[in-house]
Amino acid sequence: MRRRTFFKRLFAYILGLSGLIVLDAFWFEKYIIQWTDFDLSDGGQEKIKLVQLSDIHLREVHSALTSIAEKVNDLMPDALLFTGDTITRKSRLNLLNEYLGLFDDKIPKIFIYGNKEYSGKVPLEDFKTIVKRYNGIVLINQNYELIKGHRKINILGIDDFVGGNADFAKSISTLNDKSLETVVLNHCPEYSDTIGEQNSEQYLNIKCILSGHTHGGQITFFGKELFKPSGSGIYLKGWYKTKEISMYVSKGIGTTILPIRFWARAEASIFYI
Repeated sequence: MRRRTFFKRLFAYILGLSGLIVLDAFWFEKYIIQWTDFDLSDGGQEKIKLVQLSDIHLREVHSALTSIAEKVNDLMPDALLFTGDTITRKSRLNLLNEYLGLFDDKIPKIFIYGNKEYSGKVPLEDFKTIVKRYNGIVLINQNYELIKGHRKINILGIDDFVGGNADFAKSISTLNDKSLETVVLNHCPEYSDTIGEQNSEQYLNIKCILSGHTHGGQITFFGKELFKPSGSGIYLKGWYKTKEISMYVSKGIGTTILPIRFWARAEASIFYI
């Protein structure tokens, strides 16, 4: 092969590879949602189906978010869980109203606040008013008792660790039945260490903790993130154990700072309890 031909082909290869990387980072990993599902029911017959959406960082109701709403409506979960950073500014409350209108009103929707709701000064009462319109509730160190047929579980919503006042002990005081299986919604995974330590004295029947916040690193190379926000602790994505409590850290859906994802594909999750 002549030298000139070699460099032409090398240039074409580099150009093509660069195009694929850009396509992946700016489109595929942002908008083609990875659906993960986990059966934690221990073989139970009357399973409770939960869907977790985290870190949407709602800026517009784009096609990926529409597809999520369509799939959730098909799944008809027993509850739809938003684990923080749903919106990042007060001015986007109207977008939240628009987006929630795409989901079936029969699906209960449970929200917690993330650090972005706090830094964006999103008024809690206005937020509550909108989500209530769509069969939703906001939990700030509070419990919600979810009932399906003959089964009940606790869904415990912890306030944000970075911007709010995370208080596991306070949330426990709102429980009616501590013996029920409990799913904890906790935006910043670092606070799960505190939950694990405090629960060693409280003995709640915690099935799992559902977190987000990290975006799975958002931009990673060979599994190593460039940046993790404060409140992440040692956690990045996927399953962990903290004081024998299982925790799942979602990679979330939206982006922050840079509008790209690389080796950290946007994610929505289904859990069977």
